[in-house]
Amino acid sequence: MNYEQQKTELAKNGFSIINNFYTAEEVDEILKCIETSEQTGDSFMKTRDLFAIRQLIKNIPDLKKLIFNSNLLTLLGSDYFLTKAIYFDKPSQSNWFVAYHQDLSISVNEKAALPHYTNWTYKKEQYGVQPPIQILEDTVTVRIHLDKTNSENGALKVIPKSHLNGVIRPETKEWNLENESICEVDQGGVMLMKPLTLHASSRTTNGKRRRVIHLEFNKHSLQKPLTWLEYYDFSSSYHSV
Repeated sequence: MNYEQQKTELAKNGFSIINNFYTAEEVDEILKCIETSEQTGDSFMKTRDLFAIRQLIKNIPDLKKLIFNSNLLTLLGSDYFLTKAIYFDKPSQSNWFVAYHQDLSISVNEKAALPHYTNWTYKKEQYGVQPPIQILEDTVTVRIHLDKTNSENGALKVIPKSHLNGVIRPETKEWNLENESICEVDQGGVMLMKPLTLHASSRTTNGKRRRVIHLEFNKHSLQKPLTWLEYYDFSSSYHSV
């Protein structure tokens, strides 16, 4: 399958949607793998409004053979590697919503005083940092939808082309909500997004779940001594299977 149109849309608008990326059987296998895994430790977070698993591939390595299929390799090519993986489960009665924001933080192995690496955080025993702008511009986010997602169960809302404006302070309101797009995705579909694209999600109103695997990919090494915390070269692993 050729994904050139979707990659062009991603570069132009900051997002794109590809349905039928995973089959219903593949989605079932992914969900079964997650549900039967041991869910203990700091990487697992469960509240009334959200269940999340950070460092997903490290915690559930059996997902590798289910997620990193030929479609994903064709879409991204061999230059890209995984840098972050999170599982989100927005329960059917969730009142959780997220205001417009950009994804500005990456996960790294340690903290170091380096130019252009700012806004350090330390949460759940892992370091986060805002990297140089080129790192963010060249990141590709792939959101795998394990449930059909629409405006009633928390589909992402985005501001098209907002990724072209660099880092935006939310309080400046440097965007036009009239251009807002709601990204409805079928079960087994994926949403591609640039992390600098302004995005938000609403509360669930239809009593249906929204389970998503959020993957981030990049092709750049970080300035030493930093390395990507969740680095995984899926393309070489795929070829070796």
